[in-house]
Order: sequence, then C-alpha cells, then structure tokens
Amino acid sequence: MTRAARASDGAPPVEGRRVRVTGTVQGVGFRPFVYRLSHAHGLSGRVWNDASGVTIEAFGSAGALDRFERALRTDHPPAAVVETLRSEPIAGEPSVGFEIVESGASSERRAAIPPDLATCPACERELRDPHDRRHGYPFTNCTDCGPRFTIAHGAPYDRPATTMASFVMCEACAREYADPLDRRFHAQPNACPACGPRVRVVARDGAPVEAADPIGHVGRALAAGAIAAVKGIGGFHLACDATSSAAVATLRARKRREEKPLAVMVRDLDEARRLAEIGEAEAALLASVERPIVLCRRRPEARFDGLTVSGSLAPEVAPDSPLVGLLLPYAPLHHLLLGAAARPLVMTSGNLSEEPIAFEDDEALRRLGGIADLFLVHDRPIASRCDDSVARTVAGRPLVMRRSRGYVPRPVIVHRRFARPVLGVGAQLKNTFCLARGDEAVLGPHVGDLDNLETYAAYEGAIARLEGFLALRPEVVACDLHPLYLSTRYARERAAALGVPLVEVQHHHAHAAAAMAEHGLDGPVLALAWDGTGLGTDGAAWGGELLLVERDRFERLATFRPLPLAGGDRAIREPWRIALAAVLDAFGEDAPLEALPLFRAVPPAELAVVRRLLATGLNAPPAHGAGRAFDAAGALALGRGVSRYEGQVALALDNAATGAAEAPYPFDLDTSRPVTELDLRPLWRALVADVIAGAPPAAVSSRFHAALARAGAELVRRASRTTGRLPIVLTGGCFQNARLAEGILGELSLSFEVYPHGQVPPGDGGIALGQALVADARAHP
Repeated sequence: MTRAARASDGAPPVEGRRVRVTGTVQGVGFRPFVYRLSHAHGLSGRVWNDASGVTIEAFGSAGALDRFERALRTDHPPAAVVETLRSEPIAGEPSVGFEIVESGASSERRAAIPPDLATCPACERELRDPHDRRHGYPFTNCTDCGPRFTIAHGAPYDRPATTMASFVMCEACAREYADPLDRRFHAQPNACPACGPRVRVVARDGAPVEAADPIGHVGRALAAGAIAAVKGIGGFHLACDATSSAAVATLRARKRREEKPLAVMVRDLDEARRLAEIGEAEAALLASVERPIVLCRRRPEARFDGLTVSGSLAPEVAPDSPLVGLLLPYAPLHHLLLGAAARPLVMTSGNLSEEPIAFEDDEALRRLGGIADLFLVHDRPIASRCDDSVARTVAGRPLVMRRSRGYVPRPVIVHRRFARPVLGVGAQLKNTFCLARGDEAVLGPHVGDLDNLETYAAYEGAIARLEGFLALRPEVVACDLHPLYLSTRYARERAAALGVPLVEVQHHHAHAAAAMAEHGLDGPVLALAWDGTGLGTDGAAWGGELLLVERDRFERLATFRPLPLAGGDRAIREPWRIALAAVLDAFGEDAPLEALPLFRAVPPAELAVVRRLLATGLNAPPAHGAGRAFDAAGALALGRGVSRYEGQVALALDNAATGAAEAPYPFDLDTSRPVTELDLRPLWRALVADVIAGAPPAAVSSRFHAALARAGAELVRRASRTTGRLPIVLTGGCFQNARLAEGILGELSLSFEVYPHGQVPPGDGGIALGQALVADARAHP
C-alpha cells in the first residue's frame, strides 16, 4: 500500500509514485512533456534521464497520480516510443512544484536515445520566416526534430555528451533551453546563428572559397552542372542536378557507379507526385520522421517545374528502371539547398562505390576530392556515420530494405528476454550488426559489403562505438557458418579475445529467426527463406528453402533443384551462365541455344568453355538459391547476360512485369528425396518456348513470378499437412520483390497467418538480429 504524507485541511492524503519509462524517451521532449503533465494534474515531484530511459517521482492524490500515469502512456510526444512503463509506490512528500533534475546513471543502459529526426513543421516555418531569428539557419532544431544518434557520444543523452558540447548557447538559446514550457527545452542541439554551427564552402583541395551565402553559392553551382559533396546528418552526400544527363553521367563516372540507381531528393510531396506514382503508403513513408529513400514507380511523363528550370529527371538517374528512389529533405540545410538549386538533386552516399560513407571533413576531402568540384561543410562534428535508409511499400505496408539513419538505434523489442548480452556480427554483404540485451535488440547502422579494408575498419569502429554507447560487453558472439566471411573472422577473433562462446548460425535459420523476433513469434514456424545464397549445413549453397524453425534449431523441408554456377561467383556477375545451366538442365543436348538471343550474343568459344564446365562439374558448384532462378529468368526474358551490380537482372525482370495477371508457368515437386525439391525444368521449357515465340518480357516476367508464388504456396501447404497449421514467415532478400511477396501473400493469407518483414530488412541487413536470437537460445536452452 502506498505510504501517504499527512494532509492538512481535509485535503486527500499525498501519495508518492516512482515511474520508470523505457523506450525512445530521450531527446524527444519527454521530460518537458512530463513537466507540463504534472502541472496539469496538480502534482509535485521530479523527473530525470538515466541510462535506461526516464524516471519520474510524482506526489499528489491517488486519483491524480492514476490520471497522470494513464496520460504518460497515451499522450506522449509523437517522436517518443514508450516500450515499458512501470510504477511503484514510494513515500509521499509534501513538496511544492515539479522539477527536471540532472541526469543519472544506470547499471544497464537501454537504447533510450532516439534516431535522428527529420525537421518538424514548426522549425520549417521558422526557417522560411524572414522575421524569425532562425530564418535561413541550416541547423534549426527543437525537441521534436534534429540530429540525435549521430551527434551523441554516449548515454544519457545530454548536451555535454554530444558533439554540440563545444558550442556555448547565447542568452536567447539558453533561455529556451531552460524553460520547461518552451519547445526547445533541453533540446540538446539547440543553437542559432549567433552561437551555433556554421557552414562554409571549400574547394576540392581544401582551400576556403569566399561565399557570403555558402548554401546559395553551392546551389547555383549545382544548377550550373557541378558536383558537390554536402555534409549532412550522418555523413556526406554527393549531389548534382538530377535533371541534367551530363551532370549525372559525370557523377557516375567519377564515383565509379555504372548503372546502379541514384537517389533523388525533392522539395516536398507535391514535387514527388509530379515525378512518381505516390499512394498513401508511399506518401506516409516519404513524410515520416525517419525520412528514408522510398522506391516509387516513375511517371513516364514525369515533369519538374522549378523556379528556373523545366525538365524531366535525367534517364541516367535510374537507367532502364521504372522505379526511382525519392526522399524528402530531413535537415534544414537540405531545405535551403533545394531552394537555392531550384530543382531536384541527386543525393547519393558520399563514397566511391563499395566504400563506407565519408563523415569527417578531412576524410571527405581525401576520399571525395576526385569526385566533387566543391564541398559544403560545417563545424558540427558527426559522432557516428549513418547512411540513408531505404524502404518501399509491399502489399500496402512499409518494408524497410536498408535500416540506418532515422531508424538506428531504435531497438527491436523481443518477446523473450536475452539471458546474456549477445553480439550478432551479420553477414558479408549489406552488413549490419546487432547488440542484444534484456528485451532489446539494437541493429547498428548500415555498413555495406565487407569487401575492402575501409569498410571493414568502419565495421569494427561502428561495433565498438555502439557497444560503448550501450555500455555493453558481449557474453556471446554469433556469426554465419561461412568461414570466409570477414564478419565470421571478426567474430572468431572477438570471441577469443573476450573469452566468450562463439555460436555459428546457419544463414537461413538466422533469416527466419529475424522475422520471428520482429513479430514476437516463439516458434515453431514454417519459413520460406529465399535469397541468393547462404552456406548450408551440408556445405552447399542454399537459398530456396522451406524450413521448420524454432529459436534454437531448424529442419530443412524443401529447397530448389540446384543449378551449377559455372565459374563460381562469376556466374552471378554474368547470369547468362546460370541461364545456360537452367536451359541445359531442362532440355539436355537438345537445348535450342541458337534460337535464343541471349546465347547468340555470347562468343562461341566462351560458350563452349562454360558448357564444358557444366558438363564436368569443374568449378561449377551447385546452388539452390531462388535468387539464381531470378537471374536465369531475367537473362533469358530480357536478353541481358551481364549484371553491373548485385541483383540487377533480377530487379529488371521484376520491373518488366505489368499489373496484368498471367497464367503461371508449370513446375514439379520431387518428393522422392529426403528434402523435397522444387523442380523448375518444366518452367524453363515453357519460358524458353515463350521467348522463342516472341512473347513480350512483361508476360514472361508475370508468368515467372506467378509460378514462384504458386510454388512457394504449394510447398507450404504440403508441409503443413505434416506439421499442422503454423505461422508462416517470408524472409530473405527475394522478399524485397513486391510482386513475389504479394503473390505468396495472396496465395496463403486466407488459410494461414503470414508474416512478412516490415521494420527489419528481409535481406542480409536484418540477419544479425536472427543470429543473436538463435545464439541466445542455444546458449541458454
């Protein structure tokens, strides 16, 4: 029972209550909200940040405390995420007033600091108001917006622990910061032109460029065709005029990015709608506080009407693709730069292809000096590099494909607590890592492919920084089975150095576990885990799997009939080799190679060499990946034998399909084997016949997608006759393909509970979460 302080004059007794709140509750105006709420309910007491979240001690009548506690759950600031709210009685105090006190510490740090938040409408209005003291100021922010994770050195999230510590607030900013009723109360990056960070322009050699209006200077240069490196929230962008073919081609050549699509930043939703088909779901994603790059379908007649220019997006932005990645400005500097340039801008990661994004000034000058003509920089340091996130909509719901700026370090709350702190090191490609403790799993920022020393060094640094951020020392390390992944090597060395267990987790088991963690599923589940490749327990390349999955184990129920990869990984870069394997597997020596444009384009000598590799099995390892089937189908249907970046031909096949329904190609299921095989030989024969007959690629693509959706659903139905009706998870990189995912959802949703990914990427960017979950389950059955 609550101990009550003695009341006088017949007033209700004063009771006390301590409330601990965890989640994203620091840096989002939560303490000022608590302050205002306490006044509204007539309570006294105090509130403070600690390393686990926010703690409140409130005093008043029992009824007022109850109403106060309910409002904490329902009326909190929009950027806050309340994960847990626990209260306990404490002794009543006859105190007067409510105060916000200095932050404390905690034995277990939770991920209480929010991700970076896009500029809020109130700050946008100030930015554009010529009578406001922050008019045109590129670092305007408040408790509802601005940088958070990327400027934080540690928790609790207070100004001395951020890169704003060296900027002493002027008298006006200090008043805002100290006033609990002001929207800038304890906004840690709070600043203005008199006391805050400043922008400047430098040349590629680091020499200062005189410019009274640095942002205007760079905007005019971009409009004239220049390439600029722009320092933002989590690193540098490389920017150019998105309507200029010459500018985009120059950027591609200097960045060494031949054909992979480039992201385009537009001023607002109206401009986005002029360029692309924007439904309600896409609009919500574009305008969300996370501000990801959103994949949208381009309008064929897309026009941009700026202040001084009229034209469509340059075709070089996304060659041969009906999709374009759009994003809205998320920092005041972006709003000002787009206004100065008066056109949409390519805003792509500030790096050479396959390198990590540059985030420090000297590093950017050294690494980007050969790309950018000039640099727009500022003197607010970035503590943590954090690339832009990427998302799209699937079945009308958001799907995060790359989880980074705007989402990190927001935790995934798991249904079953981790027994000990776990580090999941992720995969080789599209790497992210995961730190898990208690009921939280925190995915780190996107690192990328661990294919060079620069990226590997960034990977090591990002892990160390987030461990320090959370004050977490791993007691279990989890990695992939593949011995040649650099992440696996790191895991082995790290586990040995820490003297902790190393748990190796099969790739597709980890994919399935990541989906289970996101949706709070304990298992067992049936998982369709479809991707390009992942090492199986038998040493073969898996990737078209149906698994029966629990947290600590799995059973392989079905897979794709394997296709040999002639030349190993070279076949992935040259998918005509995979197509050749598929056609020869389907037709044998009677394969009509001469009738197919794809193979007529291959030099006869090279074709003969690859045929010998396939015939002998020499340097032609079998692969079960669904992604390889997409590569083969795309190469055949589109006549494209070479992929300039991972998944290019498969993506082109998806893009070729129309909305019209087509009859699926046939397939067989070979149930005579210990693991059922999806046999696509009938599909290849029918697809080849269509191509030879001159069927349009749109029809071929639609029939192929329909066949794989039907096949995946049939595998699930057959398995469920033995397992019973279980939850179904769709996981792996292939389920970034909206047509495939929506097709399988359509086949299964009436009979099963189907769980696609949403906030955790289905590809290798989410696999570290699954590794952590499996490792914990195995270490603590």
